[in-house]
Amino acid sequence: MQRPLPRHHSIFFLILRRLRAPLILLIGIIAVSVLGLTLAPGVDEAGKPHTLSFFHAFYFISYTATTIGFGEIPHTFSDQQRLWVTVCIYLSVIGWAYTLGSVFRLLSDRSLRQAVATQGFVRAVRRLREPFYLVCGYGETGRLICQALDRMGVRAVVIELDDDKVGEIDLHSYTLDVPALCADAGNPETLEFAGLTHPHCIGVIALTDDDQANLAIAIAARLLAPRLPALCRAEHRETSANMASFGTRHIIDPFERFSETLALALHAPKASQLLGWLTGLPGTRVERRRDPPRGHWIVCGHGRFGRWMVDAMDAEAVPVTIIDLDARPDGAHRWVQGDSTGAESLRQAGIDQATGIVCATSSDVDNLSIAVTARALNPELFVILRQNHEANHALFEAFDADITVVPSRIITHECLAILSTPLLVPFLREVRTRDEDWCDTRLEHLTARLGWTVPEIRSERINLHRAPALYRRLMRGERITLEMLLRSPSERGAALECEVLFLDRDDDHHLLTPEGDTPIRAGDELLLAGTHRALNDFSLIIANEHTLNYILTGQDLPGGWIWEKLSHRARPAAPPKLP
Repeated sequence: MQRPLPRHHSIFFLILRRLRAPLILLIGIIAVSVLGLTLAPGVDEAGKPHTLSFFHAFYFISYTATTIGFGEIPHTFSDQQRLWVTVCIYLSVIGWAYTLGSVFRLLSDRSLRQAVATQGFVRAVRRLREPFYLVCGYGETGRLICQALDRMGVRAVVIELDDDKVGEIDLHSYTLDVPALCADAGNPETLEFAGLTHPHCIGVIALTDDDQANLAIAIAARLLAPRLPALCRAEHRETSANMASFGTRHIIDPFERFSETLALALHAPKASQLLGWLTGLPGTRVERRRDPPRGHWIVCGHGRFGRWMVDAMDAEAVPVTIIDLDARPDGAHRWVQGDSTGAESLRQAGIDQATGIVCATSSDVDNLSIAVTARALNPELFVILRQNHEANHALFEAFDADITVVPSRIITHECLAILSTPLLVPFLREVRTRDEDWCDTRLEHLTARLGWTVPEIRSERINLHRAPALYRRLMRGERITLEMLLRSPSERGAALECEVLFLDRDDDHHLLTPEGDTPIRAGDELLLAGTHRALNDFSLIIANEHTLNYILTGQDLPGGWIWEKLSHRARPAAPPKLP
C-alpha cells in the first residue's frame, strides 16, 4: 500500500503558510474598521444619537472593502462616521493590494506548481486499475520505451528530473495517458508516490543517465518491491557489479551488449545475423550484411565503448591499434596518440592495411568525420559507427556504415525483449551455443518462410486463461501437434506465416525449434516469430473453440449457445484419446 501524502506536499497548508502575513493584515484591517465604525457617533432620521451594531458595521465594511457599495445603512451617516469610513477605504485598498500581490507571487511560485503537480500525479497513479511499468528517466531511451509500451497497449508512469522533458510527454500523442512527475527518481519516497508499491505495478525500468540514481532505484526496488522485475541501465562496470551483488535481475549496459554481439559476429557470423534478424525492430527490413572480417582493426577513442570493443577483439585474438588523445601504452596493443579525425593519425595506425575501424568517441560529429576520412583512405574498410544521439539519425543513415551502434536502441530492444517476451532470453542464450551450420540452416529456413523483414516475437502459454479452447481439449486427452495448430483460420489448408522458435515445459524439458509433429501439452509455453496477423490468428485458434475445431477437423461448429447444446446432444461423445 502507498503511504499517505506528507503534509509538506499539501497545497492547502502551503497556501496558508505563504499567505499568512497578508491574511493577518487583511483580517486586522477589517477588525479595526468594524470596531471603529461601531464607536463612531451617528444620528437616526429622528435626530436621536445612534451607533451601528457589530453586525451592521461588519456588513457595511464587507461590501465597501470589496468595492460593491450599497450605500449607508441603516441610517444616513454622520460626518464622524463618513470620516472613519474614508480611512477604512484607504486601509482596505492597501490590504487588498498587498494580499493580491502575494497571491500572484504564490501562483508563479515553483514550489506551489510542484506541489499541485505532485498531488495530481499521486492521484492519477492511485486511480490506475490496470498493469503499468514505472519508467525512471525520459531521455531518448525512455521515450522509445514509452512509445513501444504504448503500441503494446501497456501503461507507463514516468519520473524525470528535467522539467522540459516532462513537458514533452504531452507533445508525443500517446494513446494512453502517461502520468509524469518532475522529481528525483533516486528518492525512495518519490518511487512510492509513483507506484512502486502499487498492486498494479508490474515492473521498474531505470533509464537515467546517472549511474548512482539507477543504483538507488535498483536498491529501492529490491527492498520495497522484491517481487517486481527491475531493469536497470548501468554505464560503468563497477555499478553493474554493485547492482548484481544485491540481486538486481536485469542489468543492461548497451556497450557490453554490443561487445558481446561483435565478439559473436567475429566468432560465428551466421549466429550473429540470426540474432540480429530476431531482435531487430519489428517491421523493419534487415539487409543481409557482410560479416565483420578478421584482421587488423583500429579503434578510435578509448572511452567506455572503446574499451569494450578492445576487450571483445582481444577475446577473439584480433589485433587492434588504438588511437586516442590520451595514449596509455599497455604492452598488449599498439597505441597512436592524436586526433583520429585527421588522416595523419589514421595513416600512423595503418589504415591502408586495416580491415575494420570502430569510431567510438562520444561526439557524433567526430565519429562521422573519422568514418568519412577512413573510407576515403580505404574504401573496403568495415566501419562500426557509434551514434550517441537519436536526433542525428538522418546523418548516420546517409553515411551507410556497416554497423551503427545506437545505445538507446540497444537498451530499448533489450528491455522489450525481457518485458514482452521473457522466453526470448533463454532462446537467444541457446542459439549462442549452437554451431555455424545450425545457425545458417535456421536463418535460411526462417527468412525463406518469413522474408528479411524483422518478425514480431510473441510467447503463448497453454493454460486456461490464455488458451481455454486448446487447454480443455488437451485435458480431455486429445493429441494435438504443432503442425495441426499452425493453420490459417480462413483456409485450413494454408500454413500460418509464423514459426515456433522455442518450447518451454514445466518439467524443465526445452525444445529449440521443435518439429511440426511435436505434441502440445497443457502448461507448455511457446515462443513464436511471425507476422502480426499470423500471431493474432494463432491466439484466436488456441482461445476460440469454433476456430480450433475448424482447424483440427475442417468442420464449422453451429453458432450460438442453443445450437451448440443441440449439436452436442445429437452426436455421441467420442472416447478420450490418451497420449
